[in-house]
Amino acid sequence: MTGVSKRYADAWTAIVDLLVANGVDTCFGLPGDDLELLRALDAAGLDLVPCRDQRNAMYMATGYALQSGRPAVCALGKGPAVTHAATGLLEARESGAPVLVLAAGVPERRRGSGGFQELDQVAVTAPLVRWAHRVGHPDRVVPATVTALTRAVGPPPGPVYLEIPDDVRTAEILVTGPQPTLPEPLPLEPMPATPGPALAAIRASRRPVVLVGGGMRHRNDGGAVEGFAERLGAALFTTASGRGAVDERHPLFCGVAGLYAAAPARELWSSCDLVISLAGRLEETVVEGGTPWPPVPVVQVNIDPGGLSAEFPGPRVLGDARHAVLGWTRALDEDREAGHADATEVWADKISFARKAMSLDVEAELARAAALPGVRIPELLAALDATAGEHHVLVQENGLQDMWSYCFPFHVGGGSLVPSEQTPLGFGAAAAIGVKRAAPDHEVTAFVGDGAFLAARAEIAATAPAHGGILYVVLCNGGYGWLDAQRARLGLDAERHPFTRPGAPPPVVDGPDLLYRVLRDKATLTKELLAARRFCSQGGTAVLMVPVVPDDIPPPLREGGVVPQ
Repeated sequence: MTGVSKRYADAWTAIVDLLVANGVDTCFGLPGDDLELLRALDAAGLDLVPCRDQRNAMYMATGYALQSGRPAVCALGKGPAVTHAATGLLEARESGAPVLVLAAGVPERRRGSGGFQELDQVAVTAPLVRWAHRVGHPDRVVPATVTALTRAVGPPPGPVYLEIPDDVRTAEILVTGPQPTLPEPLPLEPMPATPGPALAAIRASRRPVVLVGGGMRHRNDGGAVEGFAERLGAALFTTASGRGAVDERHPLFCGVAGLYAAAPARELWSSCDLVISLAGRLEETVVEGGTPWPPVPVVQVNIDPGGLSAEFPGPRVLGDARHAVLGWTRALDEDREAGHADATEVWADKISFARKAMSLDVEAELARAAALPGVRIPELLAALDATAGEHHVLVQENGLQDMWSYCFPFHVGGGSLVPSEQTPLGFGAAAAIGVKRAAPDHEVTAFVGDGAFLAARAEIAATAPAHGGILYVVLCNGGYGWLDAQRARLGLDAERHPFTRPGAPPPVVDGPDLLYRVLRDKATLTKELLAARRFCSQGGTAVLMVPVVPDDIPPPLREGGVVPQ
């Protein structure tokens, strides 16, 4: 220990200094009465993206973390501010987003006395984060912050909660000796795959499927997964959260597995003899919902033990999926040199046939839509893809009609960011702000329903002047299409249970930084989209409302019997 020391006027100044030292450049949030954090951020040159709702603040931070792969910071007040953010914490945990939550707290001397906004916030947040901690003494501020950042980054990554009580927040912080730093990552060179049941199953497969989960985001440098699929001759699928991790224009890519899979992809899936799940959780929408899960071995690879399911037969591998596929690819290359058999040409032909059939189905759906009045959602997605630049991200919700964007190849290529299987309302609408902050050189389009848009409308209006550049495409059915579809399934009266109000006027937003349009005419669709994208490229926020009819439902959901016909 050296004699070097550093003195900080308060806890926030010390914490912000650590954030800067570790590459954090943005904070999202809605602080409480304590505004010293804003002063510390200003002094350090860091931005606070202001929020009107703590839940949306968490969504923004999660969007930033998922897009960038770097830790995001969310600042909260105490008491109800923390409980209001709980839904966002749940989403960050399920998405594996490295988010550091900084919250205020009542001082130690007031605990148990019924203090203002007193709450056992650690008990509330602990089930929703990787680590929850209340800093009890000024000497613990710096070590606790470094620990929080370390645990957020992982592996596995996820949200952490750090509470700074008011008495600790206002205390002087003295750091003696060198400032602690995050652990140094040890670069791992690809190693030969260890012989075992996983490699044996891969070698024996002749009709394999590779299923890519959200944990492969930022872990597929150099197309390691695509290279493995090519070498294995495997059909390439993703979970919903895994979209964007692989090249969707690759000739082996067949879309999203499970609930959102097109009929030809479902048929292909049902005839495979092995599933290799990479860095994903085998949640319900993947293993059920229209695609019969084949009775075959499943090789699961995950760096998080909690991501390995015991519900499926087959080898489970605890480790980094990237290094697993690199090792397996090397082993398969050695097999080829030794003259061992590859996957069959029959399987390659089936993959090609399924992809062609899906393309023909899209053409037929677009032809059907062209004969119908108004703008249909597949036409809208086709126009969005056609007008997008080279670098773009589509941020999605998970309402009934939003799900068109999950269905390959109605939306193809580019980045993609979706909510986890928790699917909280308004996630995509707010997360788009964080995504744009993380990727300012990308076109960011939020594809959302009007219910989700309303949940984030205050954030959109507040951030537009300084954090714009986002195109919102809002599907307007006057409410919640998924609930209305289930109401119809049960034969409940629409007047008594008005989950949607078709024809209701879409919500209006205005301001000099906002472009607002209602799109009803097919003939002007491309022109309107191009104008909106130009407006966004100049820093504005564009909101395009698209009235939709209740029967505009994605084919996999129609065919899977998810909604009544």
